[in-house]
Formats: sequence, C-alpha cells, structure tokens
Amino acid sequence: MKKIPALFGSMVFNESVMKERLTKDAYRALCRTIKEGRALDPAVADVVASAMKDWAVEKGATHFTHWFQPMTGVTAEKHDAFLSPCGDGSGIMEFSGKELIKGEPDASSFPSGGLRATFEARGYTAWDPTSYAFIKDDTLCIPTAFCSYRGEILDKKTPLLRSMDVLSREAARVLRLFGKEVRRVTATVGPEQEYFLIDKADYAKRPDLILTGRTLFGAPAPKGQEMEDHYFGSIRPRVKAFMADLDEELWKLGIYAKTEHNEVAPSQHEMAPIFTTANLATDQNQLTMEVMKKVANRHGFVCLLHEKPFEGVNGSGKHNNWALSTDTGENLLDPGKTPMDNAQFLLFLTAVIRAVDEYQDLLRISVASAGNDHRLGGNEAPPAIVSVYVGDELSDVINALIRGIGHSDSAPGSMDIGVTALPPIPLDNSDRNRTSPFAFTGNKFEFRMPGSSFNIACPNIMLNCAVAESLGLYAGELEQARDFDTALSALIRRELSAHSRILFNGNGYGADWPEEAARRGLMNLHNTPEALEHFDDAKNVALFTSQGIYTPEEIHSRQEIAQEEYAKTILIEARTSLDILHKQIIPACMSYSTQVAQGAAVKSSIGISAEGEIALVRTITDKTSALMERTEALDKAVAAVPEDVKESARYCAETILPAMEAARTIADQLELLVDRAHWPFPTYRDLLFYV
Repeated sequence: MKKIPALFGSMVFNESVMKERLTKDAYRALCRTIKEGRALDPAVADVVASAMKDWAVEKGATHFTHWFQPMTGVTAEKHDAFLSPCGDGSGIMEFSGKELIKGEPDASSFPSGGLRATFEARGYTAWDPTSYAFIKDDTLCIPTAFCSYRGEILDKKTPLLRSMDVLSREAARVLRLFGKEVRRVTATVGPEQEYFLIDKADYAKRPDLILTGRTLFGAPAPKGQEMEDHYFGSIRPRVKAFMADLDEELWKLGIYAKTEHNEVAPSQHEMAPIFTTANLATDQNQLTMEVMKKVANRHGFVCLLHEKPFEGVNGSGKHNNWALSTDTGENLLDPGKTPMDNAQFLLFLTAVIRAVDEYQDLLRISVASAGNDHRLGGNEAPPAIVSVYVGDELSDVINALIRGIGHSDSAPGSMDIGVTALPPIPLDNSDRNRTSPFAFTGNKFEFRMPGSSFNIACPNIMLNCAVAESLGLYAGELEQARDFDTALSALIRRELSAHSRILFNGNGYGADWPEEAARRGLMNLHNTPEALEHFDDAKNVALFTSQGIYTPEEIHSRQEIAQEEYAKTILIEARTSLDILHKQIIPACMSYSTQVAQGAAVKSSIGISAEGEIALVRTITDKTSALMERTEALDKAVAAVPEDVKESARYCAETILPAMEAARTIADQLELLVDRAHWPFPTYRDLLFYV
C-alpha cells in the first residue's frame, strides 16, 4: 500500500508534472486556464506540447491522440506517431503546439442527426486544457472537444463545458448578493458505477450478450437475489483480484477510485470515485468503463455495463452525485451553521427544486435509452416519474417557510427558523429513499436515474442549465430589490410554494404514486420515444439557446440521434432474438422432444408405460408450436418498421418490444422443460453463479 501515493497519477500530465517540467510563465498560464477557465495563449501551447511529449516518451509512449466523446456514447481516438522525418533520412520525435491544440479526425461516420451530409467529412478536435492529458496503452491521450467544419457541435463535452460556464456565472451573481466574490463556481460530480462480471467462457456462448449486451432469453435461476446475501457480502477472491487490478490501473490514471463492494444482484458490483469537477468526472468515468472491460478480460471475466443484462434481478445504474463548489472551497449545498450561510443555502436549494420541477422532462430525457427503460421502476431503480426527496427535516423547514411560520427542533443546539435561518442539519438527518430519482443527501443531490452505460455529460448538462436559469432569474430579481432580506424571504416562500409539487418523500414504487403524481401535474414519460418527443419543446429550446448551449438545429439533431439509436438498438435485439430462436432454441426443443418421443416408443414397444414421457412430448411440442407462431409474428413486425425516425422509435417501443417479450415468455418456459444437455447456451444459473 505504501506505493499508492507514488503510483497515483503516474500516467497523468497533472499539475505536479506541469510544475516540474514547464517554465514558470507557461505553468502559471496553464493553471489560470485550468482553474479559471481562461483561454490559453497559443504561444504557451508550444512550450506545453514539447514538455508533454518529452514526459510521454519517457513513459514509453510512441503515439498521441485527441481523445474525444462523439454522439455514439463512447470515446473515439485517432493515433499519430510522434516520429517525424529528417532531411538525412533519420527521424526525430516531435509534437507541436498546433498538434496539441487542434486535430482533424474524419467526421463523416459519426452521428450528426442531419447536421451535415455524409460527404461532408471534415471535423475538428480542440484541446480541453481543463482535463489532464494521460497515457493509455503507450499513447498520449489529449482530452478534446469535437465539432464540424462549420462549427456545429458533434460531441458531448462541448455543451457540458458551456453549461459549466453558464452555471458558474449565474451562481457567482447570487453569491455577490451575499457579499462574496468568487472567481468560479464549479459543478462537482461523483458517479457511482455499477456493473456485472460474468465468466468469459459463458459469455462467448451467448450471442445475445455478445451482440446486445443483455440476455434476450433466460428463465430465472432457482436462486436469485431474494436471500439478500450478496449485497455488501464477502468478495470472492477472483473478483477481489479484479478489483485490486482495476484500482491500480485507475490510480495510475489519476482516478480516485475509492469504494468497491458487492451489489444486490448475484455477480453485480459497484465502484465509486471521489468527487471532482463535472467535466473531469465525465472524462474519468468514460475512461473507467473502458478500463473495467480491459481488466475484466485479463481476469477471465466480461464486464457488463448494460442497464438490465438479466431479467428479474437488479439492473445497473450510475448514481450521479452532484454538488456546487466555489474556488474558495465552499460547498453551496451544505446547509451551514450561520443564519447568513443558511439563507444562502436555502436560495440554492430553492433554485435546484425549481430547476427539477420546470425541467423534469429534460432530466428524464437525459437518462432515456432502450437499456434504461428496462431498469427504471423496480429493483431499487427509481421510477420514470421525476421527483425530489429532501427528507423529513428539510421538508419541515420548507413547509414552515411556505406557511410563513417559525420552525423549531427539539434536538440540543437547535434554533427557531425564520425565512433566512436554518438550524444545523446533521448529514444523516433522515432515512435514505432508494426509490427517489433525485435525492438530497446532506450536502449534495444524488440523481439516481442514469444508466450504467451512460455518458454522464448529458444529465449534468441538463442539471447545470436548469439550475443556472433559476439562479439567473433569482439574481436578476434580487439585484433590483430595495430591501434584500425582505425580497429574499418573499422569493424563497413564493418559489417553494410554486414548486412544492415536485417534492416527494414517499415510496416511488407504490401503486398510488403514479395517480398522485398525475394529480400534481408531474410528467410520467414511460419510455424513451415518449420522453424524446419533448426534447424540442419550446421551453427547452429557449433554455438551451438563451444560454448558448445548443442552436435549435443542434437540439433537433440530438433528438434525432437519440431516436435513431433507440430504434437501432431494439431492431438489433429483435434480429438477434430471431436468429437465436430459428437456429438454436427451436431446433433444441425439437431435438429434445424427438429424443423423449423415441424413448417413449421404445418403452411402449416392450409393454412399459410411457405416459410421463408422452405428456412431456406433448407439452414441449405444443409450446414449440406456439413459439414458432410468435417467432413468425416477430419476423413480420421487424419487416414492417417505418422509415421515419420518430415513428420508427415509437413503433419499436409499441410493437417490436411486445412481440419480443411474447416470444421470450414461451422460450423461457421451454428452458425449464428441456434437458440441460440440449439447451443451446448457458442459463442464468451458469452465468450468475460461477465458481
């Protein structure tokens, strides 16, 4: 363990490396860029590039790449060697400031949502100096933004960086009203990452896992998670070895991997890092998912990041813990201990509550995918209805503020609460609500809806923009006030009253909650196509365009990309289901029923009763016939998919998925009847309970 401090960040061109290798002027300029978001002087870039190259080569790197996050949901990279020719036929290792700042990958094959034609191939990557460069697989990786030749955004990072700037600006305006001058307010994020580990040999025998990431067929194992013995249980040696290796790889990359444990479902686990800035957290989480898969392979595992790889047990999420911090080290979502600080906290809390209420559709859209639709609403995943949990103590405070009355607490050291005062609140002031989509957890909000495979940029863009709007409106109103305290009290009371409908501390799984949510006027967007249709609603377009995050065309492009991705995902699953049904499951059922029938015939020929075998053959034959009918229905459904992107997504949700489920239901029943030797691939018992 003594080697961890020396190991940590050893493959990252971080601040300590910069300080050691850069000139004082270059170091100061780069630090200003990183900490204050200032633009970097191009003249400094050459100095930085040279130092970065020398450091990378010493670490064994031979190539560099602009590492970016296109709209595919995964990362992309094009490698170039440091090697450059000399006039005498020899070669030298070079890396210029121009190469550091700008790259030119082919953009024609990345999703654009109609922003550009296929033949328009030019795209640009631009260095993001606020995210440290790192070495991966002997390649220097430079985190970058990605845009088209005409400047249209083609990635997930650029709008995230813009949203962070807008949020910082509006939060700083509010803080000035409280007599505080800060240079920057940063959204900080700690994304908990859930995942499954399964044996690589079993994975290789499951076409559905290989092609779709989830099991399209599978009867429940005799034991699932009902004994609740896996959660926080003793970690198996083989898994522990994987986790130790993963920690080491992540620590080298400067990722603060902190917590690891068994999750609720068999073979499910979790890794949680320490908080960092939203853009760095996004980069590091994308890198974490990639490293997880590589390390798992070394240990004979496959790491599954699909939101619902196994039916009937917990799915995997990515809890997005979100807070606001100033460059002076203050957490703006910490209740604090003094009346002025508490008034400040109340205003920021109110801004978040308003943001979630006004833009509940955008938060739902930010977590919408075919995989996450299977997960939301059960097995500890929150429902699709967005609500805010604040706990009993804060609920009492909010109710007192709305009613304009004082609030007292019987606990020692408590104080009466006026509009601008709040008593010290212990971090464990209430029970945790694991069914809440958006929960206050002491000094941060935990957005529990994102799926395990998600790029967290989108949820944080939505949060940043929505909260920034609330803060901007509040700052504008309070800046004009003659009496700040009176105006602040009136604003908080009014806004909490107007948006209290979004507050819900109850059971999100309760049968009465959807009805109650409907009475409150909350949205219940059941599936991804339904949610995505609200992306370009007028209020959402106004939010993004007014803040300079997206143009209307870029909003439409993202909507179309997401709709197309959903339809493609479902159609890949449907075609995979058909392939498995036609070539594996149905032939296996026929083969086994034939074998049983032959055995029954032999018994009958020598006068031995074979009633059991005959009954089994009839059952399998009848169910196989029914399965063939449902397979044919699925085949016809796939052939009739509309061409329009929006209609295709809706059709996949309303027609293709039910047809797939109808076929699966019978196939899973047949799995319980057919001998293991005849079943064509590993079952849930094999996949989830390996040695």
